[in-house]
Amino acid sequence: MASPGPKRVPIPKNGVDYRGKVVLAPMVRSGELPSRLLALKYGADLVWGPETIDRAIIGTTRRLNPNTFTIEFSRLPTSKIQNPTLDPSNRESVIYRIHPELEHKRLIYQIGTANPGLAVQAAKIVAADVAGIDVNAGCPKPFSTAGGMGAALLKTPDLLCSILRKLVEEIGKEYEIGISVKIRLLEKSEDTEALVRKLVATGITGLTVHCRTTPMRPRERVIRQQLRMVGDVCREAGVACIMNGDVTSRTEALQLIKEYNVDAAMIATEAEKNPSCFRPDAEGGPDEWKSMWKTVVTEYMRLALQVENRWGNTKYLLNQMIPGKETYHAAMTRCKCYADVIKALDLQDVEGMMDQARVVDERLGIPPKESRASKRARVNEAKAEVPAKKEKHKSQPNEQHSVKRVKLPEPSTDAPIILQDVPATAALSV
Repeated sequence: MASPGPKRVPIPKNGVDYRGKVVLAPMVRSGELPSRLLALKYGADLVWGPETIDRAIIGTTRRLNPNTFTIEFSRLPTSKIQNPTLDPSNRESVIYRIHPELEHKRLIYQIGTANPGLAVQAAKIVAADVAGIDVNAGCPKPFSTAGGMGAALLKTPDLLCSILRKLVEEIGKEYEIGISVKIRLLEKSEDTEALVRKLVATGITGLTVHCRTTPMRPRERVIRQQLRMVGDVCREAGVACIMNGDVTSRTEALQLIKEYNVDAAMIATEAEKNPSCFRPDAEGGPDEWKSMWKTVVTEYMRLALQVENRWGNTKYLLNQMIPGKETYHAAMTRCKCYADVIKALDLQDVEGMMDQARVVDERLGIPPKESRASKRARVNEAKAEVPAKKEKHKSQPNEQHSVKRVKLPEPSTDAPIILQDVPATAALSV
């Protein structure tokens, strides 16, 4: 009689098995849609989106963009609600963008949260469009830990487990997708082991371990002494273990998976400057990028235009991908819109790219027709008008002093409150 295979947590119908995969890590700026699509094009098996705080996605409206065929979750930012003069056209901000065709069953949504209820509320908004929900319990940045999120959750394991269990019950089972978590190592191996044993008992399908402790910075070399142990604990529970930290290529990823007996590997920093790092050696591998970087950048520009990516994000990624010693790099840094960068990179002869760049610039409103100084003056003028109106109102004589006041009956608390659906503006600020 054949011996039973290793234990495996069942993979939900709409989820994905992480085993044997080389994936793109969640990165705040480098995890936007065109970067994810480029990673998939060059061989990434799965892509993680950038960490999105629960409260950021809550309250958004889901729309299909007819120009890009992408799904966008957008809303009016608080700053514009409080001060409409910032943008008289009242354009919404896109919080998250998904390509339903190219990312189908390959996108994992990472959530930043420290509250089980908010985590579920946020996850419900995107769950039908993604292959899994991942909880960030490893980010060491203050903007995350200050709210009890990210790596701060490593100090509150009971809360972290509560978040995961609630997501498994109310999101994983309802939408039939996997729930996972990304952590960092603790200082002591026995503490890491105890934490991982708690986490894998919550019903998750995957656990990613970044092989650094919370105080460690990216420039410090990873420590993998605990990695095999983490993989063993995950395997006992049937949960896939993904390693992260200083993985630079598909070939290296597969070697490390075998060496440490884990299930998958995640590439982060290297993919930011060289998205072709996911290619196997037979297809050129990552080293070919040194002489072929312009081919990669051209493909990135094509995708950025296709999805009408936010210009600031596109320029940031170009700054990472174009070698600093190239004359193209200096020319790119002076660009203020897509049409500018097409000229700077000598891509005018690429069929249709310049025409598309001009269309996208027009839709995104770049470069701004209003200078910063002019906008600042307009906003300040609007602010000055507010107290002036209040003062004028106070100085008016009370013309209703002789009006008899009548006490109205209290409204019935049993009457239903009917909310009218108000169509949102179709204009989007990206």
